[in-house]
Amino acid sequence: MRRAGMIPYLAVVAFALASVFGLVSRPATGAPSEHVEHVIVAGTAGLRWDDVDPVDTPNLWRLAQQGSIGALSVRSAHSPTCPPDGWLTLGAGNYAERTDPALQITDECPQTTVSIQQQGRSATLPDQETDVADWNRQLGNHVQPGALADALSCTVAVGQGAAIAAARPYGRVDRYEPTLPSRPGPLLSECPLSIVDLGTLDATDPDARAEQARQVDAHLATVLAGRPKSSLVLVAGLSDTDRSSRLHVAIADGPGYRGGWLTSSSTSRQGYLQLTDLAPTTLNALDRPAPTELFSGQPVDSAPGRPTDVVNAVSHLSDADREADAQRHVAGWFFAILTLFELVLFAGAVPLLRRARRARRLAGRRLRPAPVALVQAAEVLLVAASLAVPGALIADAVPWWRSGAPGLIFAISTLGVVAGLTVLVMLATRGRGTLAPLGAVGGISAGIVGIDVLTGARLQLNGVAGYSAVEGGRYAGLGTIGLGLIIAGILLAAGWLAQRLARKWRPVAVAALGAVGVILVGSPYLGAEAAGAIALTAGVCVAAAICTGGFLTFARLAWATLTGLVVTTGFALLAVHRPAGDRGSLGRFVSAARNGTGGSLVQSTSATNGTSVVTSPLTLVVLGSVILIVFVLLRPTGGLKRLFGIYPAMRAALIGIAVASALAGFLDGVGFNVAGAAAATAVPLATLAALRVLDHADDRTIVVLPLGEQVPAGVRPTLAGVGEPVGVASGVAEPGSAAAGDAPGGSDGGVRPSTHANGDQPGTDTAVNTGQQEPDTPVSAPTAPVGDVLP
Repeated sequence: MRRAGMIPYLAVVAFALASVFGLVSRPATGAPSEHVEHVIVAGTAGLRWDDVDPVDTPNLWRLAQQGSIGALSVRSAHSPTCPPDGWLTLGAGNYAERTDPALQITDECPQTTVSIQQQGRSATLPDQETDVADWNRQLGNHVQPGALADALSCTVAVGQGAAIAAARPYGRVDRYEPTLPSRPGPLLSECPLSIVDLGTLDATDPDARAEQARQVDAHLATVLAGRPKSSLVLVAGLSDTDRSSRLHVAIADGPGYRGGWLTSSSTSRQGYLQLTDLAPTTLNALDRPAPTELFSGQPVDSAPGRPTDVVNAVSHLSDADREADAQRHVAGWFFAILTLFELVLFAGAVPLLRRARRARRLAGRRLRPAPVALVQAAEVLLVAASLAVPGALIADAVPWWRSGAPGLIFAISTLGVVAGLTVLVMLATRGRGTLAPLGAVGGISAGIVGIDVLTGARLQLNGVAGYSAVEGGRYAGLGTIGLGLIIAGILLAAGWLAQRLARKWRPVAVAALGAVGVILVGSPYLGAEAAGAIALTAGVCVAAAICTGGFLTFARLAWATLTGLVVTTGFALLAVHRPAGDRGSLGRFVSAARNGTGGSLVQSTSATNGTSVVTSPLTLVVLGSVILIVFVLLRPTGGLKRLFGIYPAMRAALIGIAVASALAGFLDGVGFNVAGAAAATAVPLATLAALRVLDHADDRTIVVLPLGEQVPAGVRPTLAGVGEPVGVASGVAEPGSAAAGDAPGGSDGGVRPSTHANGDQPGTDTAVNTGQQEPDTPVSAPTAPVGDVLP
């Protein structure tokens, strides 16, 4: 290969290296360095921020005013997290379950019933070492009930729930009291850690719930009255009480926790923490080493930026809980309606695709062309469908969840945004060629997600097109739907841009935009999605390798593989050196492979993938897209082969989207959710482009020769439609085939047409030019139908 020819490939590798070097690992959130002699964890099942006010719960309100506060996600290994699951997760420092896995929770959680055998001042939980240990051993994530108590010399438990959290792995509770003494000072000073069950808030009636909150506040007042010196108090609403999972109260008051937002590196979001973070926080405050191989959380820090007025701070957390609760209900029907709409649209596009190619040939006989208005309406609907998910993401900027009819307000907001974006795209791309809508929608989708990630992913947090803090899978960065959007957007925009450049610089354009996308997706400070960045790298490598046309040759495959290996290795090294609770799926897999537990993790990921495939409506979008592409668009009358032949860079982009989105879903264990979001954006646009290409398939192209010049001997130009290359060969090449616009190995053999009706540069950059005609003496070759040969 010539040196000049290697420049684009070297540029691709340079962009790949730059993307890795841009992914500097985020440092772990620093927990306070001040230590205490005693930690008191006061837990209450069901306590939410809308239960806290200065009238009914003055002690909770005062503690929130002087301490640090946050929204607590109570995710455990059981769904929902019932009170026994929350208490056991607190004591294990990992996602555990104590509710019988075979028990189906249809409405409310069952009453907590635990067999406790008291022996003097200590007690024993007989089933801790048998049934409970067996259930959690099967989870495969190193869950050890009682890991927190096992890390300390002595623990105190007050109440039934506290006994579950304070029991050691073999079931022994060091100090146990069924109820809180009226003077608890001596009891709370006996051991470094005291866990107190303040009660449960499970009433649905507002008055009854307020009364339960007052009782919890009164018990907290007794605890605070007996609080030892040099102590940290952690108040946590550590479980749900029914199927409606919510965000709960978290307050930390003590050295290092004064007037801030609670956060940890396991969430990377100010004001949010997980239940599994409380165990490492306790040991950090007591200056005890934590069993990092057993704990999945990270010590909690107090971050600045909280409003000085506690009313505003508590209102902010209550509002986040309401949004997360509404998101769960609205997201389900939104994606169901989107799936139905796209499937109906795909079905309706089939007859239009058939008429678009055959109408001109059979007009006046059997098949009439589709009305222009109908075709234009179909194009508008296809663009609108591709903008539905980006529109839903923008609609989350509207506080729709605060209204009495959140679903209706969200629907109106989303429809308004989608309509505005659709009008903008149609007006901006009018008369600008076949690929203009693809480039515009791709740029809009990638831009929306990119700006959101750069500004803290506020639209995705608890958003319909984002992720829920209640589910606890992600609290910051890029979510599953956002990942699918940015994959589709980046590669569509890259394909559009590459098609407008000279052949040798197309890989550079794809790699440049791809590197930007990889940094946005994979940087721990931005998307924090290492597995998604690896998947996007694979898609970009494939797209860069074939964007010049032709097949995936050995040389192209070698460059793509080398680049992918460099980026993957860089991500793996960065991920494995991050904190244990912040490694993501890639870091957990590398760590598991190092310690010999990779098999169980692969099995768990496969099971999660299977569940997502069966339960997600986006799976139907993927299936519908595959059926449309394979049985309609890739057929001779479907237009996609013709599109690929004319625009090889767009072929590369669509193949890259398929590779990247499918791989991302597998690595993250979310089934077809990433591919579904990408398909919902890309497939309607591919259908629109196929319609436009077929609309010009039977147009005539005039081959113009300079005055007095004859067609060279042995060369017979074949004719193609307007906007397609005119092949030069000894035989006739079907437009849209490899010979017509995408020759194997990247070499084209076509005559460049004198005009291009679509306004886009075709894929034949090395075509033979028959010359330019003189303006005053036009001489045109005779026209002929597509596929005919000039004499």
